[in-house]
Amino acid sequence: MTAIGREGPGESVGAGAAAPLGLIAGNGRFPFLAAAGARRAGRRVVALAIREEAAGDLEREVDEFHWIGLGELGRGIEILRSAGAREAVMAGQVKHRRIFSDVVPDLKLLGVLARLAFRNTDSLIGGVAEALAREGITLLPSVAFLGDQLAVVGPMTRRQPAREERRDVEYGETVARALAAMDLGQTAVVKHRAAVALEAMEGTDETIRRAGRIAGVGTIVVKVSKPRQDMRFDVPVVGAGTLAAMREAGSRVLAVDAGRTLMIDRAAFLAEADADGVAVLGLEPAATETRGDG
Repeated sequence: MTAIGREGPGESVGAGAAAPLGLIAGNGRFPFLAAAGARRAGRRVVALAIREEAAGDLEREVDEFHWIGLGELGRGIEILRSAGAREAVMAGQVKHRRIFSDVVPDLKLLGVLARLAFRNTDSLIGGVAEALAREGITLLPSVAFLGDQLAVVGPMTRRQPAREERRDVEYGETVARALAAMDLGQTAVVKHRAAVALEAMEGTDETIRRAGRIAGVGTIVVKVSKPRQDMRFDVPVVGAGTLAAMREAGSRVLAVDAGRTLMIDRAAFLAEADADGVAVLGLEPAATETRGDG
């Protein structure tokens, strides 16, 4: 299992328990979990809620709340510096299509874009992380305060994959790791050791549904981390939406990388999987470099 930081789950990272923490929030439950974990660790949370994505309800879960547009990097940095935040986390999804079509960049973000060698999501967010660092703000792993929400190695549900399902998991893992190595997607859906659907920009849930339409009941879902997974952003995430897509598609097994996959509300997620008769399995991550893990 890959370490995600030098401190244990829920402990403060780096700047001390009382230091303000910036939370750059997209959509979904992830920002709420990140805020709760940070506050349990004694951190004051200053949220930059992305106007195009984040939920207004987050305001009740943090100490300071600000709406910002996707392209307002300079304003976001100003807010964090004024609040005394020298560390930040990114949590929550920002739809890929928004990143490349809806952004009106300010001068600070234009400077980031001018430095990019490739116009993909990782390069862009990596450039934002470098811009934050130049301003004295360190971007921590997204799961720095969420060790108790990560997948673990081995079966995590009552039902375990049958022998034939395990063979599909092994094949699916090989396919998914090849896909992730090309930075195209992280999920492969297979059946009878045949690749049915591979993730691209549509995301995991739509990939699962597409596989169900193509191959029917009995598909196996494998989601892995990238070979040089940057734990500061775009970490693998599964949640209630994943299980809903699996129910719709008739998928019976979900395999994910342990230590690198965030399971949104893990206890409830696994209870729901048990109720659905879905086997959830944690894989040993590939022995490759992981970035942003302290």
